Amino acid sequence: MTKRVLIVEDNELNLKLFCDLLRAHAYECEPVRDGREAVERARAFAPDLVIMDIQLPHVSGLELIETLKADAVLKAIPIMAVTAYAARSDEDRIRGAGAEAYVSKPISVTRFVDSVAALV
Repeated sequence: MTKRVLIVEDNELNLKLFCDLLRAHAYECEPVRDGREAVERARAFAPDLVIMDIQLPHVSGLELIETLKADAVLKAIPIMAVTAYAARSDEDRIRGAGAEAYVSKPISVTRFVDSVAALV
């Protein structure tokens, strides 16, 4: 059965890269460019994993993680944060918000795909 991944990323190049990588590894992807649509799209798409940029316009990725984890239906879906924030304190803050995994940008393709596979 194909695993489904919701990708919340406002940067078009990163969004295309993530979708292309995951589709090449037989994942079904649902891109979301605006974080304000993420919760509704997660409910409609029912992903096995959410990949979340932290620096989003209009709403913080941290806020979205907390919102997803507070939702009775969505809280069990693992979240992998992908961000340019690379300090240890940033990772602690992101995991504290509820993300199960953290990958820093620029991504390592192998680490990215391995992290996704470990979560789904």
